[in-house]
Amino acid sequence: MKQSVFLLKMVIIMSTLFSCTTIPKGAVVVKSFDKQKYLGKWYEIARIDFKFERNLNNTTAEYSLNKNGSIRVENRGYNIKKEKWTKAVGIAKFVKEDDIAMLKVSFFGPFYAGYNVIAIDPNYTYALVAGKNLKFLWILSRDTTIPDEIKTQYLKIAEEIGYNTSNLLWVKHNKNK
Repeated sequence: MKQSVFLLKMVIIMSTLFSCTTIPKGAVVVKSFDKQKYLGKWYEIARIDFKFERNLNNTTAEYSLNKNGSIRVENRGYNIKKEKWTKAVGIAKFVKEDDIAMLKVSFFGPFYAGYNVIAIDPNYTYALVAGKNLKFLWILSRDTTIPDEIKTQYLKIAEEIGYNTSNLLWVKHNKNK
C-alpha cells in the first residue's frame, strides 16, 4: 500500500514537472499560426518579472529553425546590476500541430515551460505571449517600441484573462550590442 501511494505521488510530481501544455484559464492560443513569420528577432516590451530575467533590460528573443523542426531560442539581456550582457539558449517545440501557437520551451534539459502566443497582428510585428499561468506574460515587438493602440489592446486581453497588468515591468532599450 505504501509503495502504491509513493508511486502515485511520484507520477503526480513528474507530470507536474514535465507538464507544459498548460495555459491560463480563459486564454486562447493563436490558430493558423505561421512559424516562419514568427522566426527572427523580437524585443521584449513588457513582462511580468521572474527570477531568470530579474535585473535585465534591453531584452530580446531570437527564434530560428533547427534542422529537426524545433525552434532555437536565444534570449539576451543586459543585467543592470552586474553591468554585463547575458545570453540563454534554449529550444522550443510545438505541443500540438505547428500552426497552433502552443509551444513548450526549455533552457534546462528536460524541463519545459509553457509558451503560448495568445495575440499577434497580421504582419507578425507585435505579439502577446502567456506562460503556463498568470505569473508569466510578455509583450513583444519587432521594434523597441509598440504603438499605444496595440499596447491598450494587449493589456485588455491580458486583463480579461485575469492578469494583473500593473505587475508588468516595462523594459528599457537603451543599450546596443
